[in-house]
Amino acid sequence: MTAIPEIATLSETATHARRVALIVAIAFFMQLLDSTIISTSLPQMGASFGVSPVAMSIGITVYMLTMAVFVPLSGWLADRFGARNIFLLAIVLFTLASLACGLSQTLTQFVAARVVQGLGSALMTPVGRILVLRNAPKSELLNATALITWPALFAPVVGPVLGGFITTYLSWHWNFFINIPLGVIGLALVARFIPGDREADPKPLDWPGFFLTSAGLALLLYGLERIAHPEDGVLPTALLIVAGIVLGWLAVRHLRRAPHPLLDLSSFKVLTFAISTLAAGTIFRVAINATPFLLPLLFQVGFGLSPVDAGLMILAYFLGNLGMKTVTTPTLRRFGFRSVMVVNGIIASASIMACGAISPQTPQALVVALMLIAGLSRSMQFTALNTLAFADIDASQRSSAATLSSMLQQVAMLFGVAVAAAILNLSQIVRDRPALDLVDFRVAFLVIGAIGLVAALRFLVLPPCAGAEVSGHSPGNSDRFFRLMRR
Repeated sequence: MTAIPEIATLSETATHARRVALIVAIAFFMQLLDSTIISTSLPQMGASFGVSPVAMSIGITVYMLTMAVFVPLSGWLADRFGARNIFLLAIVLFTLASLACGLSQTLTQFVAARVVQGLGSALMTPVGRILVLRNAPKSELLNATALITWPALFAPVVGPVLGGFITTYLSWHWNFFINIPLGVIGLALVARFIPGDREADPKPLDWPGFFLTSAGLALLLYGLERIAHPEDGVLPTALLIVAGIVLGWLAVRHLRRAPHPLLDLSSFKVLTFAISTLAAGTIFRVAINATPFLLPLLFQVGFGLSPVDAGLMILAYFLGNLGMKTVTTPTLRRFGFRSVMVVNGIIASASIMACGAISPQTPQALVVALMLIAGLSRSMQFTALNTLAFADIDASQRSSAATLSSMLQQVAMLFGVAVAAAILNLSQIVRDRPALDLVDFRVAFLVIGAIGLVAALRFLVLPPCAGAEVSGHSPGNSDRFFRLMRR
């Protein structure tokens, strides 16, 4: 007689977990859409403010640096004041800052608004993950993670197209005003459906840990961002990166010794978190994030296509990202995390390398098919990495784990672009040519694909049962091949 109530309770829990994940996904979509949409309107914004389009890059830089400074603080704030309250604050800050961006009359006003917007974004991503982790049992973690992953795959599809349309037919101001209805909807849904919670005994704020972690992350990210712009000077870029690494080392040293550290590094003792977030996961994310940077350049510079035609090619790549979402969960349940991340990682890496083999003479249907395969495999690996990272994390580690994951994903994102840009520039210098050529892109895709391949094979260190409680996979005969590979 108790079976039916238990089933009903489980169903209600699953429904609640997916509802929370979907609400968080809406906020993530607003944030990521803003990040992809702004680049299309920089020339028009520069003209409106009376500055060059290059000068407008400061709006992107201050946004990124503000995020870097406050991301390490997000987990502590969630524990101290409640994850729901901080998430609501993040949406309010982001929405109001978007309004201020759209109403800006000068570059100074715009930069100030972007700082506030960066603060909202810094709190939104890790705290949103904390909410999902706290409201989803392990049996629903895979579905919940798939829901909060789709904005990262969908926003790049619609962002540039929507931004170009809005800038052309309305004005650049509406690229920011579009966040207002999304923010209002997000606020209403969070207030209505997400319960409040906070730590019963919050820790005091670790000020030295906050300073060292934030300063180190900001310097490192700024240095990595400058690599893509060699005209800014090599020495300042190198000094920024070195300073960021040194401060990061000091931060880790402090966090290991502090009685109440800002970030609990014990999460890295959990194998699944360490592999998917710090070791192989970060390396593979470098390849994942380098590819969307290289593809538009390949089609426009290497193939000589117009921005519109290049955009259509990229659309196939991101549609592949979306197409895989329906089969990711059953695939992981059938084969398990380790098998999927090794085999799919090899396929994803091979597809990246294959991008270096295409040319303007390659049949368009073959190029589109390659873009779809690359997008499908990228989506599968991205979801698997994000889910496995929290599969074995204890409740006491969730806040720090979510914050650490967000920090390392930012590093991987900028490092991927930096490595790709550095390879292109180095190849051009070695060939002693005044401009990039198709050969440079072939070298870049081969190196980036090789990086992904090394990371994919690294997942072999995972046990067959890794994340089984989350995926529902039962290791069996299908894992014999991977046991032999490990030997």
